[in-house]
Amino acid sequence: MNNDKKKLTMRQYVVAIAQVAKLTYQAAPLAIVAKLIGSIVTAVLPIITTYFAALTTTALAQAYAGDNTAGGRAIEYVLITAGLGVVMIAWNSLEQYVNELTRYKVEASMNDRMYERFLSLEFWRYDDKKTADLFDKAKQFANFFAYIFDRIASVFTQLITMMAGIVALVLVSWWLGLIVIIAVIPSMLIQFKLSRKRTDHWNKNVETRRTKNMIEWNIFEPQHIAELRLYGMVRHLLDLRSKLRDIDEKQRIEFERSYILKRLGGDIFETGAEITALLYTALQIVAHLQPIGQFLYVQQIVSRALGGARSLVSQISDIDQDMANLFDYQEFMALPISLGSDKKLAAQPQSIVLNNISFHYPHSKRRVLQDISLTIQKSQHVAIVGENGAGKSTLIKIITGLYKPTQGRVLLDGVDLQSVSIMSWHKFLGVLQQDYLAYGFATAKNNIYFGDTSRPLDESRLDEAINRAEARSFLEKLPKGIDSYVYNWMEHADGTKGENLSGGQWQRLALARNFYRDSPIIILDEPTSAIDALAESRIFKHLFEDTDRTVITISHRLTTVERADIIFMLQDGKIVEQGTHSELVKKQGAYYTMFKSQLRGL
Repeated sequence: MNNDKKKLTMRQYVVAIAQVAKLTYQAAPLAIVAKLIGSIVTAVLPIITTYFAALTTTALAQAYAGDNTAGGRAIEYVLITAGLGVVMIAWNSLEQYVNELTRYKVEASMNDRMYERFLSLEFWRYDDKKTADLFDKAKQFANFFAYIFDRIASVFTQLITMMAGIVALVLVSWWLGLIVIIAVIPSMLIQFKLSRKRTDHWNKNVETRRTKNMIEWNIFEPQHIAELRLYGMVRHLLDLRSKLRDIDEKQRIEFERSYILKRLGGDIFETGAEITALLYTALQIVAHLQPIGQFLYVQQIVSRALGGARSLVSQISDIDQDMANLFDYQEFMALPISLGSDKKLAAQPQSIVLNNISFHYPHSKRRVLQDISLTIQKSQHVAIVGENGAGKSTLIKIITGLYKPTQGRVLLDGVDLQSVSIMSWHKFLGVLQQDYLAYGFATAKNNIYFGDTSRPLDESRLDEAINRAEARSFLEKLPKGIDSYVYNWMEHADGTKGENLSGGQWQRLALARNFYRDSPIIILDEPTSAIDALAESRIFKHLFEDTDRTVITISHRLTTVERADIIFMLQDGKIVEQGTHSELVKKQGAYYTMFKSQLRGL
């Protein structure tokens, strides 16, 4: 994304602020009203208080000079000032509650929308770098949106403070107001330029931060520590992390340093304006042209007006990057999602037909699959084999509907998969891939139950799934059996700690989850790579003995593949051979070459 796009014009700022207000109103309607009222009260009330404090000073001076009526006025002004102070204290207490409530509602709403959108994207986008960059920027905005709204409300407050201060000074003398306006211009311009540099730097280093975050994620994962130490990677990664952090943070601090003298010059200019205003007021009082309380009034108002201007510039600087990220957020939220059709698949299809399927990623011309045509009948046991990179896993994603083919169709009993609800198709599938999920936050029982959360936990199905996955022996040895946490950083209420599982045990737990799902179509993508061959043989025996189920398997183990009714051999995204195990061995082609070493071991 071009960084020039991030340099927002004033019109874009106004549009961005309006969008933030709209999004906030959708999440917490009363927040906008409360913030507007709060901004006005916070900005105006101190000025009114200063006005009555100045009147009090004048009345006291008049009383000291012998005016008998002035003392009563002074007491009246003191009481009014005190009352305004009480109102301000009460409002501050209420505002704190309103801010916390608003922040919670807005943050919850924005993050919920962000997660839902992310999990509903077209599947190819999870492999797309541009989408990943956009997501990082949008996530940054969503995570801090509630605070961004607070900053915008603060900008509004400081703007009112500055404008109210200028108006109050104009009522004393028009050129005092003009002095304040001129005084804040240099600081504003300097701060805006610095803000642009911060924004450009942030956008240029998105990938730097992502790399650093990934390193931090890896070094804080307990299961990675052994390899990091054995391979001597700890110091290397720590040094790389420090280097990336310096690129991101140290460079930003360097150009912050280059603005020190410029900012000091702006501050001196403002101070000169304040001194000029006070000298003018003092001379007016000495000449008896203004009451004595006017000095306090002007001093406080000038200070508040300049303070409001400084805070305004600072707040705008803080939200400059956030406002730019708003457009990334909106762009991300506008990405198309995988809705599919509303037409539901009523029953398990009798046949799955891939008709002339080809596929390439949207930003690549290289075809991962080329002219694939095959048929899978109900209750058939199918194996898909090939070397790594042949396109096997991509083919599974096509069959499951996660990827849309760039050419050809997937037909379920003659009906195009794209014309039916993908969710209704997924209800018939149980898919276990190499990168299966390990729910470390859950117990062993829940790890299995998560295979089908559409119904209450069924204990009989659970027991059967555990037996079929041959997982009972190690589950019973856990501290609390099947109710144990399976991650050693988790702890039960009674202090019993969770226990880590081995790779093979995790695979059996994932298999049990798949068996618990009890789907009529089971797709297995190298699901038993960490399980010994004997155990794998028994597990697949359970699968293949169930003649009612359709089983699609990707495996490099001959003992699994040879059981299939039909085998499809892939090379470079094409089907080069198909048939039974014995037929393909007799051909002595690609299939025979791939499994030759295992055949000799039989």
